[in-house]
Amino acid sequence: MTELWNTIAKFVEQYLSISPQLLAKLLWTLLVLLGYFLIRKLVIGLTGRRIKDVARKYIASKTISYLLGAVALVALVRIWLGGAAGLATYLGLVSAGVAIALQDPLSNLAGWVYILASKPFTTGDRIQIGDRAGDVIDIRLFQFTVNEIGNWVNADQSTGRIIHVPNNRIWKDPCANYTQGFNFIWNEVAITITFESNWRKAKDILTRIAGEQSIIKSEHAAAQIRGAAQKFLIHYENLTPIVWTSVAASGVTLTARYLCAPRRRRSSSGRIWEAVLVEFAACEDIDFAYPTQRFYNNLAEGKPGARADAPQQGDQPSH
Repeated sequence: MTELWNTIAKFVEQYLSISPQLLAKLLWTLLVLLGYFLIRKLVIGLTGRRIKDVARKYIASKTISYLLGAVALVALVRIWLGGAAGLATYLGLVSAGVAIALQDPLSNLAGWVYILASKPFTTGDRIQIGDRAGDVIDIRLFQFTVNEIGNWVNADQSTGRIIHVPNNRIWKDPCANYTQGFNFIWNEVAITITFESNWRKAKDILTRIAGEQSIIKSEHAAAQIRGAAQKFLIHYENLTPIVWTSVAASGVTLTARYLCAPRRRRSSSGRIWEAVLVEFAACEDIDFAYPTQRFYNNLAEGKPGARADAPQQGDQPSH
């Protein structure tokens, strides 16, 4: 075996100008890489057969890849640099150049460490970072990937696009998490009716409909929400739906505010609107308001004390 190796080494050195030491390092590097890919594929395959849950399977495969990658990296360092002393010397020589040339990759790597350690989000969370929002589907060394929502699609529905976001964006843009800790969001549906409508009756109807669509179905669910809120020091006086009343230019606006799951905002709003359309259609004293033109006759329609020809306070009666 030794003679065969010496023969191959002399042949390579003669025709390719590669020294036996460099050739040995290249062969060991090839063996390490082949071992990494084969062992990774074998271990992930065995793990996938035992774990049925998709989320757990994903986490296990990523953990295995990172661990085996770290082992392979240590082996390659020892092959090419000859241990810790060589690594320290090498890093001391190139650290300044690497810091400048690889500024973005290094900041992405630091962002990856921060994401794993502090967990501002994890796979499966719905987040918005900067002006981009979506469901996190992958987290890697230099970037994380989201399934985009919103943009030209209303009510937080998926656009079908996959967005790859550099990890260093976590340092530059605010990150909003829809599902962490408090796993619900407040949604509002605003409905405007005419001034002549029976707004009290409409408010009662909308309150009942919002209660039927709210995520709060039992005291047990409410207790879970309060527990999650206390974890992040979030305090809400009332978790049940409520309808607020305000006056708009064309009528009375009734705004239903209720809790819903982040991924059910559009469907819950649709069900509320359908129920409102059915209920209001059956009421003769409730009508929707929309931009219209109206002529107001103050003398005929105004209140007696607010008409243009009404006597003003302090006027002397005529004799």
